[in-house]
Amino acid sequence: MTAPDSGTGAAALLQLADLAARLGSVDGRENDHHQDVSKALAELGTSVGKLRATVTGQGKIIATLNGIDTKLAELTAAIEPLLPPAPGPQYYPVPAVQWWDENLSDSARASVVTRLRGWVERIYRPHYGHLAAKLGECWEDHPLCLVQIDWLSELWAVLYLRATRTAGVLNSQAEFGTRILPAVGAQLEAETANCTRHRSATAPASGWATSAASGWAARR
Repeated sequence: MTAPDSGTGAAALLQLADLAARLGSVDGRENDHHQDVSKALAELGTSVGKLRATVTGQGKIIATLNGIDTKLAELTAAIEPLLPPAPGPQYYPVPAVQWWDENLSDSARASVVTRLRGWVERIYRPHYGHLAAKLGECWEDHPLCLVQIDWLSELWAVLYLRATRTAGVLNSQAEFGTRILPAVGAQLEAETANCTRHRSATAPASGWATSAASGWAARR
């Protein structure tokens, strides 16, 4: 039997040592790679868990919305009778007349007086009885009467030339008829009662003319 060559054995040992080193290096890289993959998988699992929790929470929220349209319809039906009527067309006052303006022309003044006369004849005298009867025929010649009837007629229009009436408007109408109008009527009477050209005008006996307000407004 032939004895092994010492050179050949040394070379084989070197090859084995090199292979072992390479295998160790591969094992190290694989170990590191395995750890990276494991970490990534763990992070992915955490994200999936959070996503699952979010989806579950959204599902609960969506579940609470079931039937919400029916609940809203029931709530609307309960509230609508309590709401005031939808606003309709309403009257907006004309600008205040600047009676004191020296530049107010005679024609402009005459136009305003014609408008006020229309309200007195169509609204005030026919519908406000003894209050209107105390107004002297010469009221157009009295600045106080012009000033008072100007805003009084506009306030009346704001309160009565409207399509709907709320509780607030109703309260204002009551205030107008029981406090404001009698007070102004007394002022107009006092202003015209002692006038040398004064003559009381008897209120017409006709009742509420349905076209009175619309007719007066149309001539404005």
